[in-house]
Amino acid sequence: MIAMAEYELYTLPNGIRVAHKQMYHTKVIHCGFILDVGSRDENPEQQGLAHFWEHMAFKGTKKRKAFHILNRLDSVGGELNAYTTKEKICFYASVLDRHFENALDLLTDITFDSIFPEKQIEKERNVILEEMAMYYDSPEDAIQDEFDSVIFGNHPLGKNILGTGESIRTFRREDFKHFVQENMNTEKLVFSCVGNLSMKKVIKLAEKYLKDIPALSGESQRVPFTGYKPQRMEVTRTLTQAQCAIGRDAYPVHDERNLPFFMLSNLLGGPGMNTRLNLALREKHGLVYSADAEYQPYTDTGLFAIYFGTEPRQLQRAIGYIMKELKKLRETPLGTMQMHRMQEQMMGQLAMSSENNQNLMLAMARSILDHYELEDLDTLYDKITNIKPKEIQGIAQEMLKEEDLSILTYLPD
Repeated sequence: MIAMAEYELYTLPNGIRVAHKQMYHTKVIHCGFILDVGSRDENPEQQGLAHFWEHMAFKGTKKRKAFHILNRLDSVGGELNAYTTKEKICFYASVLDRHFENALDLLTDITFDSIFPEKQIEKERNVILEEMAMYYDSPEDAIQDEFDSVIFGNHPLGKNILGTGESIRTFRREDFKHFVQENMNTEKLVFSCVGNLSMKKVIKLAEKYLKDIPALSGESQRVPFTGYKPQRMEVTRTLTQAQCAIGRDAYPVHDERNLPFFMLSNLLGGPGMNTRLNLALREKHGLVYSADAEYQPYTDTGLFAIYFGTEPRQLQRAIGYIMKELKKLRETPLGTMQMHRMQEQMMGQLAMSSENNQNLMLAMARSILDHYELEDLDTLYDKITNIKPKEIQGIAQEMLKEEDLSILTYLPD
C-alpha cells in the first residue's frame, strides 16, 4: 500500500490522462506511461506476448534504433525501465529535471511508435528464454509463479507472465502489432509524473508530444475469476531446500476489507522482523531464513500467499507452526497493546513508503486506471486507528481457514 496527498490531473482530447504531483525539494523527475494492459489480457496463444512487447519497446521505433533508445537517458545519468504485471505494462524513467523533455519524448516514442524489427525479435526471443531459465533455476521465484496456477487454474491470472518456451518461440512481428491494436486504448493509459516542475510546464510538454497521437480504442474484455478450489500439490525438483507456498484467492482492490486485510498480512509476514511468522519459525524454532506473507489485490479478485523455504525434514513442522499462528488469529482477538503496535507499525511503513517518489508516480497512475482514490496519510491513519480487533479476527476467520488454503511444495528429488 502507499499513501500520498492530492495530485493534479489533465485530460488530452485523445483521452490520455496526465497526472502530476509537484514536489519542490528534489531535482529528480520520475515519470512514465502506465497502460491498463497485462498478461491477463492475452489469449491462450498469446501467452507471454505482453511481457515480450515490454522488451521489444526498447528495440527500435520509427525514428530510433535500439542503441539510441538505451543511450538517450543513460548518457545523462538517468534511468529507463519497464515492467509487466498481470494487469499493467509500464514504461518509466527517472532523470534530472532539466532532462524531463528528453524523457517524455523517448517514453512517448517507445510506447506508441515501436516497430518490432524482425531481427530484434529473434535476439530478444533468446533473452526471454534465458530470463525464463533464470527464474526456473531460482526456486524462490519459480514457486511464486507456479502458485498462481494453483490458485487461478486455467484462468489468465494463473498463467506465467513470461509465457512458455513454446509460445515465446512462435511470436512474429504481426503478433505484436495485432496485440497492441487489440489492447491499446488512450483512455486506459496514464502519463504520470512526480517532480519539481509546475503542472503548467508538464501540460505544455505533454501537449507537444502527446496531442497528435490518435485516439486509440482497443477494447479487449477481461474474464472475471470465479470458482476457486483449494488444492494440495507436491512437485519434485533438483534443489536442496524445500520451498512452500500457502494461500488462497482474496479480496479485490475495491473491497472495503482491503485495508484491514493488508494489516493482517503485514502482522503475519510483512517486512518487519517482529512478524508472527518470523518470530515463530525463525526466532523461536530456527526453521527458516525468512517467511513472507503477501496480499496482492486485482480488479476482480486477489491473491494471499505465505512463502518460505526450509530443510525437507522440517517442512511439515514448519507448516504446522504456520497453521497454529493462523488458528490463533481466528480464535483470539488481538489485545489492546497488540492492536496498537500493529497500527503504529503500519502507519510508520506507510509514511516511509510515501517518501519514495517513484512509487508515488506509479501509484498515482494505478489508482486512476483502477478507479480508486489515493488517500493522504492523515486519512489513512484515521482509518487504521479505527479498525478494531474484532474486525481483524472476523477477516482471519473468513480468509485463514485451514481447509480453504492451497499448499504447493517443492521437494528435492
